[in-house]
Amino acid sequence: MSKTIAVIPGDGIGPEIMTATLRVLDALDCGLGYDFVDAGMVALEKHGDLLPKATLDRIAEHKVALKGPLTTPIGGGFTSINVTLRRHFDLYANVRPVLSMPGTKSRYTDIDIITVRENTEGAYLAEGQSVSADGETALSLVRNTRKGSSRIVRYAFELARRRGRSKVTAVHKANILKTSSGLFLEVAREIAREYPQIAFNEMIIDNTCMQLVMNPQQFDVIVTTNLFGDIISDLCAGLVGGLGLAPGDNIGAEVAIFEAVHGSAPDIAGKGIANPCALLLAAADLLDHLDLTDRATRLRQAIRTAVAHDRAQITPDLGGSGTTASFADAVIARLAG
Repeated sequence: MSKTIAVIPGDGIGPEIMTATLRVLDALDCGLGYDFVDAGMVALEKHGDLLPKATLDRIAEHKVALKGPLTTPIGGGFTSINVTLRRHFDLYANVRPVLSMPGTKSRYTDIDIITVRENTEGAYLAEGQSVSADGETALSLVRNTRKGSSRIVRYAFELARRRGRSKVTAVHKANILKTSSGLFLEVAREIAREYPQIAFNEMIIDNTCMQLVMNPQQFDVIVTTNLFGDIISDLCAGLVGGLGLAPGDNIGAEVAIFEAVHGSAPDIAGKGIANPCALLLAAADLLDHLDLTDRATRLRQAIRTAVAHDRAQITPDLGGSGTTASFADAVIARLAG
């Protein structure tokens, strides 16, 4: 197989963890080519635009991208790059898997949860937001559609079916938000009936957060709306050790973008100690998307083995004494072993 993917190195630690990740992908001999494109602060400095049209065109051409963390400047006039990418390519499914990693610091050792978040509507709409002239009242529109709810719920059930998962939990607040959240729950119930082989559960968002802390093992696949999914996915990352271990997949009908969901960490940029694990795991999800499932499985196992046993080579945030480059060395060695 020969496939070219768009690569966005990112800001801050992005280029460092991207270099490490691409070295590992090359060691896997995946037949991938890389088309490097600019976004974020680098693009702003070079092209005067956080997200140049040329970058969007190249992502559209290749249909698959691997993205490092990007920085959107604080202040008026700048729209979130991630939100722009999701809307431009209609990346309606944000898939956030978390899996306990041996040897890491976390409260649990047996977590395996996938959060499927609707990525394009709900509470995160640019339109419909206003502040009264006296500054005393702020309004924001929440819009869920039957189409948006249907495709995200169906995506969650299809993902569960493909991966042999046993249960899907729809998270909502329909007891209070009877229209917007009520529509989502109604659609979830309808679609669940089409998948009798998969158990269906529904849970109010506040109870879900409590249950994730008290008994997270009860969850398998969670599907929910945009705002709730944003919160839950980070909560789940905290169950396994933090965002440094959390990949993110943004999936649309035509384009898919895989990323590390953590920030650009400018305070450690250039020091060579950034943890590449989240981007490595995102790369494994990318391989699954390209039907290179054997290589994806090998990569995940090599990462887990390196984190558990190669303590001198993994980065300090995971309790090791190594560098970004030595982390990649350890994973490559495990792939060869």
